[in-house]
Amino acid sequence: MPSRKQTQVNFAPKVIQGDPENLAPAVRDFIERNAKLCQPDAVHVCDGSEEENKRILGLMAEQGMIRKLSKYENCWLASTDPRDVARIESKTVIVTQEQRDTIPIPQSGVSQLGRWMSEEEFEKAFSVRFPGCMKGRIMYVIPFSMGPLGSPLSKFGIELTDSPYVVASMRIMTRMGTSVLEALGNGEFVKCLHSVGCPLPLKKPLVNNWPCNPDMTLIAHIPDHREIISFGSGYGGNSLLGKKCFALRIASRIAKEEGWLAEHMLTNREL
Repeated sequence: MPSRKQTQVNFAPKVIQGDPENLAPAVRDFIERNAKLCQPDAVHVCDGSEEENKRILGLMAEQGMIRKLSKYENCWLASTDPRDVARIESKTVIVTQEQRDTIPIPQSGVSQLGRWMSEEEFEKAFSVRFPGCMKGRIMYVIPFSMGPLGSPLSKFGIELTDSPYVVASMRIMTRMGTSVLEALGNGEFVKCLHSVGCPLPLKKPLVNNWPCNPDMTLIAHIPDHREIISFGSGYGGNSLLGKKCFALRIASRIAKEEGWLAEHMLTNREL
């Protein structure tokens, strides 16, 4: 796959938490390349602590993204933009060299089993979305593990996002933080890049204080490179890239190579 063009700028955002110099070279390179591309105001390496979580929740409450519900402890309501919805088939793609590596090719019509995008088409879509997309925002670095730390079955990922909602939610959905970086070491990880697609200052008012860019939403999976790239949506599985994107789609490719099966919604009943 052709390498995506990087913005040729001398850009070094301030680091407000964590020390990139202490990260594994592959992790540090992943952060630095995408910081130059997306141009956030600052970089925050998540540690997964309760203190950090409280700060993130407080920030979202201050911005009007969420509000606390008093009936239950630690209960929050996020009212999203109604246009930012769950996965849309036409905007969820898998990028491979050959279409047959992604979906069956029907004799007529469009396949109902997924959408393929060519590498060339994806390069064009990427280049009109990501340069400068995090201006005025913080790039959060989320190290996460799909499965218990120490398990030989667990898989690691690093998600870069400009959404504090993603940070708080990934802490619930996965093992996340400093302990994951320690367990990862110099090992392999799935590269996840996400942006709500709303650089600051805003060009138009937000709906429900929920940043998103539904007209430009794209969720792409690149199994050959173990990459997930999502733009324009802050909603659930579109932005929490450990969910369907990793646990089902990328994991299906890993499972094929390693001899197991991927399933992200498995129900067991004891007889």
